[in-house]
Formats: sequence, C-alpha cells, structure tokens
Amino acid sequence: MIDRDHELSITRQAKLLEISRGTVYYLPRPVSPADLALMRRLDELHLEHPFMGARMLRDQLARQGIRAGRRHIRTLMLRMGIEALAPQPGTSKAAPGHKIYPYLLRKLAITRANQVWALDTTYIPMARGFVYLTAVVDVVSRKVLAHKLAITLEAVHAKEVIEQAFARYGTPEIVNTDQGSQFTAEEFTSVVLARGCKLSMDGRGAWRDNVFVERLWRSVKYERVYLKAYDSVSAARSDIAEYLDWYNAYRSHSSLERLTPNEKYLAALPPMALAA
Repeated sequence: MIDRDHELSITRQAKLLEISRGTVYYLPRPVSPADLALMRRLDELHLEHPFMGARMLRDQLARQGIRAGRRHIRTLMLRMGIEALAPQPGTSKAAPGHKIYPYLLRKLAITRANQVWALDTTYIPMARGFVYLTAVVDVVSRKVLAHKLAITLEAVHAKEVIEQAFARYGTPEIVNTDQGSQFTAEEFTSVVLARGCKLSMDGRGAWRDNVFVERLWRSVKYERVYLKAYDSVSAARSDIAEYLDWYNAYRSHSSLERLTPNEKYLAALPPMALAA
C-alpha cells in the first residue's frame, strides 16, 4: 500500500493505487478507550440479538457489570450506524426528500445468480476509532461482488461500490437495501435505476429482510475483524479485502450444499450468461 518513505509523493501513490488521498491522511475518529470498548460490546450484542434497542442493551450490559446510560448507548448506536431490528412506531418515514421504494423480495423465489443483489453497511472497530464497510452481495450465492471501506456514511460510497459490481458482474434484476440515508439518496438510487434494475428496500427495522447480509457481517467480524486491532484504515482495508477474497473462494456453506460462494455463483448463473 502507501509507503511514506518512498520517493513518490503520497498524493502520487494514492492516485496510482486509485484510493482517496483523504483516506491516507485519515486518523481514526478520537474515541475514548471506555467508549471504544463499549462500542465493541454493543456491536457483538447487536450481532447476537439484533432486536435489542438501547433500553434492552443497557439492561443486558448491566447484567454483565457494564454501566452505561440508555441515552449514551443510543448515541453510540447512531454513531455506529446500527438500530434495533424490530418494528418501531414512526420509523418508516423517509429522510427529507428521499423516496422509499417497496420491498420486493417477500415470497419471491430467488434461484439465479444476478437475480437479486443486496447492499448493506456495517461498523468496523479499529484500535483507536472505527470505519464503515459497505458490500454488495449476490443473494442466491452469498458471493461478495464488491466492497468498500470508508470513513463516513455517505451516498457516494454506496454509489461507488454498486458501480464496481456493475462493471464486474453486469446488471441484476433487483437491488435490495435497507432505508439508510446513503441508500435512499438520489445519488445512489439514480445510478441503480439508470441500469434498468428494480429497487427494493427493507421495511425499516424488519430483521427478516436483511438476513442475507447480516450473515456475512457475522462471518467477517467473528472470523477476522474481532481477532484484529487495526491501527490504520489501510491496514483494515487490506486485511478485510484478503478475508473477503478467501470467503468467496474457500468459505463453504451448509445452506449452499457445502459449496463456496464462487462455486455457487457459477452454478447458479443462467445458461446464456455462462455462454457469454
């Protein structure tokens, strides 16, 4: 990656590697050690019990001897980009000016590769801060088609990662996301619709709708991220990319008849796509 002692300037190296110069200079968001430890535990609890809101998480933490107020937990959850996956009154309102598209996957038989892609973003803890990982997943095969690590939750990152997937794998019939503002923003939705895809959005807080990508996040975090303490964005980016390459090529799944995502993706491609 970036060699700070190289004769080429950091700006030139970043350009050649096609990464943002801002990422190179980025220092992880300052977070107190206590809050960082609390966020790590909240992330683990959220993966295990996604229905828990701030109040239930506070009570669960108290049982483990960890004292934290509900409001503080809620503040950290917002910063991490997580919320309880359970219906909440009034939570289906779109962000101002953002259109919400209907959920199209209910009772849909998903049998082909590139029939449905799912996008999601998750929090990635670091030694002294955190970043966000966005991925595009082929639903039938669980293959990670594209991913991006970023320091903010913005539509531009969702746009860039879906464009990577389009360039590598063509166009799916449906793109499914949650109602995060990065996915409801026109900057993202216009790119998807321009390719002739249908947009599908989870009912906000409906745990069943997002299960395709939640399984991936569990694997990424328990099999790689939680075993590390990344000290830079570039270290996190390189290590997670290595893991996802391994995941696609070697991580077999019982639900895929012990096939890997790469094997299932190829097996599930329509005959015409294989011929092409």
